[in-house]
Amino acid sequence: MIDLSTIGVYDLLPFVLIGFAAQLIDGALGMAFGVISSTLLISAGLPPAAAAASVAIVASFTTGISGLSHALMANVDWRLLARLLIPGMIGGILGAFVVSNTLPEVARPVVLTYLSLIGLWLIWRSLRHRHKEREARVVEPLGLVGGFLTGASGGGWGPVVTSNLLIQGTSPRKTIGTVSTAEFFLAVTVSATFFMTLGWRDFTAATFGLLIGGIAAAPLGALLAKRVAASVLMMMVGIVLTLTSAWSIWRALA
Repeated sequence: MIDLSTIGVYDLLPFVLIGFAAQLIDGALGMAFGVISSTLLISAGLPPAAAAASVAIVASFTTGISGLSHALMANVDWRLLARLLIPGMIGGILGAFVVSNTLPEVARPVVLTYLSLIGLWLIWRSLRHRHKEREARVVEPLGLVGGFLTGASGGGWGPVVTSNLLIQGTSPRKTIGTVSTAEFFLAVTVSATFFMTLGWRDFTAATFGLLIGGIAAAPLGALLAKRVAASVLMMMVGIVLTLTSAWSIWRALA
């Protein structure tokens, strides 16, 4: 486990800024904290399992604050939340177990490719912003897949679950709030799984920096969800993810 007395301000600042920006976007879109944080942590040289563990630890705190903020603003569909919880937690446990027992050199290209594809999808989605509200029919499978990808890579819950629910016609505000709230329970489950398989060794300066920035930004996300166009934020996230993931893939293959 990290010795906090050895951490300097300049060691923390880049990760604080990453955590703040990622959580701000995540709270407003219901996606992107995991994929942005994981992409940049892996780009900085962390193994996929360590990056996923760091993101899960931080998300246990930031999503709790974000979920509470969304609940206070009446952004949560509690029936939809109940349908997502159990499948998401099961998928998260399976994903964390898989990545914890996979060789880093094998997992890294797979994770980076996945994150790059998510970035391209976000760009495409932002250019086709059309929506008619109706109740979602396919929910539990989304929770299972989103939970697995989050446990395996540190990101995937928001992009998979939020996007597919919106495609089915759910309310953007309610979807973002519900997915963000459900993510708290998923993050706690994934973190517990990592602790059992990896221990505390992956709680690093990067984790601590992300935690500070994420907590600072968490209350603002629910407010931004009402005031900033989702298509604009989605385009920005897609560009960042695509470029950073593509660069990391090139470095890994070079």
